[in-house]
Amino acid sequence: MWEGRARAARRDIAALATSGMGVAELHAAAIEVVEQVVGSELTCWAGIDPGTLVISSMTSGAARIPAEYEPRLAETEYAGTVPNSFAELARTSHQVARLSDLPYREVAGHRRLHEVWRPLGIEHEVRTTFVVDGDCWGAAGFVRSGPDFSDRELEFLGSVAPVIGAATRVAVRTDAHGYRGGAGPSIVVTGPTGTLRAITAAARTWQDELGQRFDVLLKAVVTGTRAASSGTFQARLQTPSGGWILMQGSRLIGDLDNDVVVTIEPASGKHLLGMLLAAYGLTTREREICLEVIAGHSTTAIADRLSISPHTIQDHLKSAFAKVGVRSRGELVATLRPE
Repeated sequence: MWEGRARAARRDIAALATSGMGVAELHAAAIEVVEQVVGSELTCWAGIDPGTLVISSMTSGAARIPAEYEPRLAETEYAGTVPNSFAELARTSHQVARLSDLPYREVAGHRRLHEVWRPLGIEHEVRTTFVVDGDCWGAAGFVRSGPDFSDRELEFLGSVAPVIGAATRVAVRTDAHGYRGGAGPSIVVTGPTGTLRAITAAARTWQDELGQRFDVLLKAVVTGTRAASSGTFQARLQTPSGGWILMQGSRLIGDLDNDVVVTIEPASGKHLLGMLLAAYGLTTREREICLEVIAGHSTTAIADRLSISPHTIQDHLKSAFAKVGVRSRGELVATLRPE
């Protein structure tokens, strides 16, 4: 029974990933799916920046923690001394952690338990992280007064967490880049061979613009995604009108792990920068220095960061100016980082 419920939940959450929801919407919908199996009095899900492991968004269940306890909860999250913080769990192999499984001395002195949960009449907590391909994209905490969370419930959370991570990764792109002219997110869902399963209206406009190339490009991105150890793949592509788009694929995890979600967005200057540096024939060192200039660093700062002399930096810049066809740093930045 439990395995069947986990399979159904993974399928439902994977379907949410293809709907074009942002992170907050996705987590709100996924909370309803998970709480059919793991009941709680309070639950809070977080979007996590995988680079810093800092919380980037918060989504609560039907009940919210009283406002006066929110600062204490945040303090215990970032203090660095409270066991089972989201960041700590993300750095370890403990995908699911039950508070009562900590050593007795750690439970006895646990600040989140004593300063937040027990004043609210709550005794039990379980936390899980949403990790996929080594990156943590989110986390969730569940608390209740009793009984404690069972081994079966922990097993269920561990089973659905990877697909929530994969869905959250797609939702991050929807939040950041997935809209075209207000028409909604540009998302395509494909089967294992690149066969189109579903497509949003906004993605259909890209399909119309690219014509027959669309299916070829889609299959290429899907193939790259399935072959990549990271589970993600991206390609920069030029449209018939001369513009550029970015197609990014992500494998789904769980019962639909043969499916790939592809998002499509106009490519910005930062997406094209590496290609431009190569196109102008810049050397590796020239590229490094140009990136530092584009980032706004002074010659002195660049010298310190790259451990080379200011004179050498100027020589490389003169060479880069000649190759790009500009005469100043400002012109270099404008040319290499178009809006």
